[in-house]
Amino acid sequence: MTSVAQVLKSKPDAATVYTIAASDSVFDAVKLMAEKQIGALVVIENEAIVGIITERDYARKVVLLDRASKVTAVRDIMSRAVRFVRLDETTEDCMALMTERRMRHLPVIDQDRLVGMVSIGDLVKNIIAEQQFTIQQLEHYITGERP
Repeated sequence: MTSVAQVLKSKPDAATVYTIAASDSVFDAVKLMAEKQIGALVVIENEAIVGIITERDYARKVVLLDRASKVTAVRDIMSRAVRFVRLDETTEDCMALMTERRMRHLPVIDQDRLVGMVSIGDLVKNIIAEQQFTIQQLEHYITGERP
């Protein structure tokens, strides 16, 4: 089973976790997500994680409610109950949590410090790679070829 630590190592920008202040505008958050081609930001206040803001939060709590993103603070629409995972948890643990809670992003914590973010896309990519490896091994076994 693959661990969260292994998934993070496979990401080209694993060491970079994008954050935003709770007092920043939603416009700034969406702009940063667009620039970095990501779907969520961890919200930080006084170096503590206080929430997470996602594209879904923006769509449902700004666009649909006809709010102005430039004057709405991140704290007004962020999700406060932040679910997270640790480095030693498995991809299966992450998938189960994401499915149960209907989430697409999980911050990764190590010794109470934010060290990464895994998305549903990261997990799917990892599962596909594992399946391809298994298929190759089975093909080699069936044909008698050595890898």
